[in-house]
Amino acid sequence: MVIADDQLKTLILKTKIIDEKGFTKILEYAKISEVSLSEALVDNNLVSDENLGLLISDFLKLPFIVLSKTAIPPEVFRIIPERIARKNKVIAFARSKEGIKVAMADPRNTELLQLISKKTGERIFPYFATIRDINNTFQIYRKELQKNFDELVFKETHGKSLEEAPITKIVDLLINYAYQDKASDIHIEPQETSSLIRFRIDGILHDVLTLQKNLHDRIISRIKVLSRLRTDEHLSAQDGKMRIKLEEETLDIRVSIIPIADGEKVVLRLLSSRARRYSLIDLGMNQTDLGKVTTAFTRSYGMILSTGPTGSGKSTTIYSILKIINTREKNITTIEDPVEYRIKGVNQIQANPKTNLTFASGLRSVLRQDPNVIFVGEIRDIETAGIAVNAALTGHLVLSTLHTNDAATALPRLSDMKVEPFLVASTVNVIIAQRLVRKICDMCKISVDVTQTDLLKNIPPELVKKHFGAKKDVRIFRGNGCKVCHFTGFSGRIGLFEVLLITNNIRKLITQKADSDIITKQAIEEGMNTMLDDGLEKVIIGSTSIEEVLRVTKIGLQ
Repeated sequence: MVIADDQLKTLILKTKIIDEKGFTKILEYAKISEVSLSEALVDNNLVSDENLGLLISDFLKLPFIVLSKTAIPPEVFRIIPERIARKNKVIAFARSKEGIKVAMADPRNTELLQLISKKTGERIFPYFATIRDINNTFQIYRKELQKNFDELVFKETHGKSLEEAPITKIVDLLINYAYQDKASDIHIEPQETSSLIRFRIDGILHDVLTLQKNLHDRIISRIKVLSRLRTDEHLSAQDGKMRIKLEEETLDIRVSIIPIADGEKVVLRLLSSRARRYSLIDLGMNQTDLGKVTTAFTRSYGMILSTGPTGSGKSTTIYSILKIINTREKNITTIEDPVEYRIKGVNQIQANPKTNLTFASGLRSVLRQDPNVIFVGEIRDIETAGIAVNAALTGHLVLSTLHTNDAATALPRLSDMKVEPFLVASTVNVIIAQRLVRKICDMCKISVDVTQTDLLKNIPPELVKKHFGAKKDVRIFRGNGCKVCHFTGFSGRIGLFEVLLITNNIRKLITQKADSDIITKQAIEEGMNTMLDDGLEKVIIGSTSIEEVLRVTKIGLQ
């Protein structure tokens, strides 16, 4: 860390972000989670990474740079070799007649500054940037995967047959590239005459590499060996898992193999701890919704529900909450299918229907383990719903997920599972509905003007007036496409949230068995932002595009 923990403590207390007692809790969180003090502050939603960077740079009396919001010319970026840049957390981001501007995690490293100055023969101007921001920017160094793969095969075979291609290195290269691209899945698909590799990045599948067909079976065999699956079985589905040691972390990977017409297809699910290292602010939750959720998880009993379709970020939101409430005086137990991310100090149970360890039976056992907080991966049947509600009623804080389209629909969904309305009203504290939208790439973001008429084609007039006013032309943003975002215009994802706080008025409606539309209307009157509201706010500030918001909120383009 560029400044000592006691110096950072003085800064934080001076700004009154937290008091002495709160700081002690943050130190405990940092120790339990094995993260730095700055990471602990960001994880607990006390300050954003950017604002913390501003605070530290002000203390250092040095300028601050946010690389994710800066267009960096490729020739400037490559002034500092990748190996030195990664090792020292330093990136060159601008060049002028005066000299070179460099972003550093430790701008007081005079030895490094002198080395860069000597190598370039130019004056160096140091700027402070956060480690998180610097790490996210390193992907600019990468070559295209196809080019790197071709170079690897040529170098290793020296013109010999492809039968001698280095399969171990090829598989390692695929996984490493997928990790650096922040891909959630790798698809290895046999075609009639070739093998296609696709990465799922930000929820969208991208073709990234085409291999010769005779490499396909050897790659599948290598993956089977790593995941301890049968190498002689080619006609039935197999599931397994493996661990790969990368430079950044040890990566857990779930493996699924199925036979299809042209051979065996493999899908690798990358279970990166980095993908779960988000705070609620990082996920895109605004301060109002954050306040509602914080009120709910600081209570010692009741239920917090996260709803949305598969892949909408429900588990990530729950993990973010669990990390915050994970202290030594609490016994936190989870039952998940699967356990995707290990949290130190939390007892995590893997559901296994083959041994009759279902959500319901596991939950019964968990209740005999003297828990304070319980996370049930999903409420999917009447039995699990009944036990979870009773647990919340008897002094436990219960977190779980449901598959519903919006926050209010979760309430009748519980009633459909034979939970009495008065029990739902008594136990549920807050319901978080969410979707994930792609973020506009900061490296190639441009502003465009759209007319009110265009907006009204897809968005109700009352919402256009609420968010965009009466202006004839409205300025919004889009990505132009660049190397960083694979020319998609998008890089990373952010959540759209709808947080329904269960107030006294909402409780009355639940006990009266009111339908979800009436509950939603009442919640909006009490200040709830719908996911569409939240999305349009993010459009205005340039986080995402209107098309993305309409895509996930199911209004649809006409």
